Amino acid sequence: MMRYFFGLVFIVFTLKLQAQVASNYTISFENAVQHEAQVKAEYSNLKSDTVTLSMSRSSPGRYALHEFAKNVYDVKVTNANGDTLTTTRPNPYSWQVTGHNGSINLSYTVFANHGDGTYAQVDETHAHLNMPVVFMYVPELSNQEIEVTFEPREDLNWKIATQLKQQQGNRYYARDLQYFFDSPTILANYKKRSFKVGDQNINLVLHDEEASEAQVDSYFEDLKKIVLEQRKVFGELPAYDYGEYTFLACYMPNATGDGMEHRNSTIVTSTTSLANGGIKDNIGTVAHEFFHCWNVERLRPQSLEPFDFSRANMSGELWFAEGFTSYYDDLSMVRSGVITPEAYIQGLVGTFNYVWTSPGRQFFNPIEMSYQAPFVDAAKSVDETNRENTFISYYSYGSSLGLALDLSLRAEGLNLDDYMKRMWQDFGKTNTFYTIEDLHQTLNTYAGTDFGDAFFSNSIYKSGMPDYEALLKQVGVVLETKDEIGFGAYVRDQVILSNPKMGTSAYSSGFQKGDTLLQLDAIRLDGSVSLNSVLSTFKVGDVIAIRYKRFGKEKKTNLTVQTERTYALSLIPSTDKAFTKKMEQGRGAWLKQSE
Repeated sequence: MMRYFFGLVFIVFTLKLQAQVASNYTISFENAVQHEAQVKAEYSNLKSDTVTLSMSRSSPGRYALHEFAKNVYDVKVTNANGDTLTTTRPNPYSWQVTGHNGSINLSYTVFANHGDGTYAQVDETHAHLNMPVVFMYVPELSNQEIEVTFEPREDLNWKIATQLKQQQGNRYYARDLQYFFDSPTILANYKKRSFKVGDQNINLVLHDEEASEAQVDSYFEDLKKIVLEQRKVFGELPAYDYGEYTFLACYMPNATGDGMEHRNSTIVTSTTSLANGGIKDNIGTVAHEFFHCWNVERLRPQSLEPFDFSRANMSGELWFAEGFTSYYDDLSMVRSGVITPEAYIQGLVGTFNYVWTSPGRQFFNPIEMSYQAPFVDAAKSVDETNRENTFISYYSYGSSLGLALDLSLRAEGLNLDDYMKRMWQDFGKTNTFYTIEDLHQTLNTYAGTDFGDAFFSNSIYKSGMPDYEALLKQVGVVLETKDEIGFGAYVRDQVILSNPKMGTSAYSSGFQKGDTLLQLDAIRLDGSVSLNSVLSTFKVGDVIAIRYKRFGKEKKTNLTVQTERTYALSLIPSTDKAFTKKMEQGRGAWLKQSE
């Protein structure tokens, strides 16, 4: 009797769960060779007389508009009886349906041929799916449960990998639209490796048809080191949904290099196989994206919640969310021994020069640079911009600020790890979304009001450059400032290919992108000599006659020789007399090489 009673309860509970699933999808790939996926959907529990079917305009982790509707066609809508329903188009990314009687059946085709962290790719090698690119949604059902059935190409030995919860067989579940759209999926003949941290699984799903098993094993060992090293920063891993975190790695020649974080997984893509140098080349993206499972996925800006799929999403905190993550990706690799301290320091040089020699700091501070994301984060436009002079990537800017803050804290006997841990405990672990003011006040609490106010006033609310020479010296790194003669624009085959940088010879002389340089003083620029080698024969302040071509016409002007500032970084060897015990201790604590 009791068994029968509990059986009835189980049946009722199961039916209740099924009734809550208002969006059911099926996706198949019969015409994969032509980059097409076929999607069918059943929507129920519809309350509105006029129902809107939408394609997303943006994707989690990206901040620009992408208009995914452009690759959707052959749209058909019927009611539960199979009768065709009339649709109208109120805008380019939506369809409206009436006469549905509470449920709608939908079918359509998606063209997908860009395999990266934002888009989708379907071909004879795999189905690489970012969900907003592929699946229409009904806004009024956004908070209700979703199920999707994948129909992999068994003839191609495809298997399914996703952070979605497996229900049964090829059927998977998401609690709502936000979770569904945050759950990229790979269907391919992939290789898999796993290891446990506590009671949670960390998985590597790798689609790389050239990599040997030994190469996968070697790569996985580096991945494990990075995972465990980054855990030390926060003191723990997040509690992953369903006890799993999965790296969805696609290292195929048809992919496009990228990385994109998600709550319990990441998409990392590259054209470089592990067999062709990918073991070293691709691990940096892994390090960056895994740090995001704390910083941005759970330790999350209020400005990105909830993520709005109908518009561009703007945040002023990306210098922290993306930039500090960029600081920690290489730092975790050197701390774990994946790269050497020398390689780490040399890796800082390019970013350092890019940030601190950019004219962009006179226009935008780090918060305002973050606001530019909708215009630069995989965003495309046909008109020219002046980004060379007005923009600094919040990844690079934030990474440089992370370095400055870490070293500044270490000068006070503190460190950035503990600040990040405090942010995690106060905001990430408690699911409390933070603001810029929260970042500021947490630093004040951790390091003191004078310290926190000074850092934010000089480097966040303004664009001041920290005293890197002193900060780096305490860990045995020399910062060298160089002022060398330069032109101020990128030139190849005598053609100027970038907007001249403000304050340089090229800018002051009125050159433009697209100009062709013909002659400098008496020297013809015919490819036999480089522009820089010619300029190096002159002195600062010299005025040189220069001939060039613009819009097919030859012109003349004068160029005043000027210098450009660059920076060099180098480690003081521990055997050098200038290298002190204090520097050794500081470097060891920073790079963890003393452990």
